[in-house]
Amino acid sequence: MNDDLYPMRLQRFLARAGVASRRGSERLMTSGRVRVNGDVVSELGSKVDPLRDVVTVDGKECRIQEKPCYLMFYKPAGCLTTMSDPQGRPTVADFVPTEEYPGLYPVGRLDFDTTGLLLFTTNGNVGQDLLHPSSHVDKHYVALVRGVPDERDFDRLRKGIMLEDGPASPAEPELLDDHSPLYRVVAPRGAGCDRGGNPNSVVGLTIHEGRKHQVKKMLMACGHKVLRLHRDAFGPLRLRNVAEGAWRLLDPPEVEAIEALCRSRENGS
Repeated sequence: MNDDLYPMRLQRFLARAGVASRRGSERLMTSGRVRVNGDVVSELGSKVDPLRDVVTVDGKECRIQEKPCYLMFYKPAGCLTTMSDPQGRPTVADFVPTEEYPGLYPVGRLDFDTTGLLLFTTNGNVGQDLLHPSSHVDKHYVALVRGVPDERDFDRLRKGIMLEDGPASPAEPELLDDHSPLYRVVAPRGAGCDRGGNPNSVVGLTIHEGRKHQVKKMLMACGHKVLRLHRDAFGPLRLRNVAEGAWRLLDPPEVEAIEALCRSRENGS
């Protein structure tokens, strides 16, 4: 067991165990779902000793792993980015090793029909840091769209587009040709045309936020409906050496890159 497992606040313990972020852990406590040695603990200032106390959430014991788990998952289309669904629909939890790594959860979301890179971790603090609005973690997407964006469209994206929930931060667009490996991810048989014979195209877009349906909304605001969407990069991570629907553990340099990104945010750099 790690030497730094001294008595700590219960919400920090839950975050370290990968149950939820600290804020999410506080909600679990105040809703009466957390027990320590069999007793419900809802007071946010409560502390636990990870070496002696038994902590459970909804009856399931939580433990801090000696090292947090980080894995890369290639999400296929047709599954929800959630660890459970009351309607019984397919979820990303069906694909990742939750028994081997208790507390594993996805950092952020991809839409039901969007494919690509999802980071999973048991480190609630890192997950919270990466999703914080001030983090501005770069995310690169590839989209098959109706029509062909022109320079005016790209200029709007570079300046930031006003959406119904407020202005989107400036993005970095690019038009991909069929020689790009990423082109074939969303257009394996070519981009095709619409019913009127107008050509479709493949666009790459780097964004710095993580708002719901953001890429689809930004491109639609320019008059280009997204037909297929794929994420190939999240922060320093690139989707590589993993098949669609499969996962792999991050290698040491990738782990260091993710943790360094969080440290730089904490230091304000």
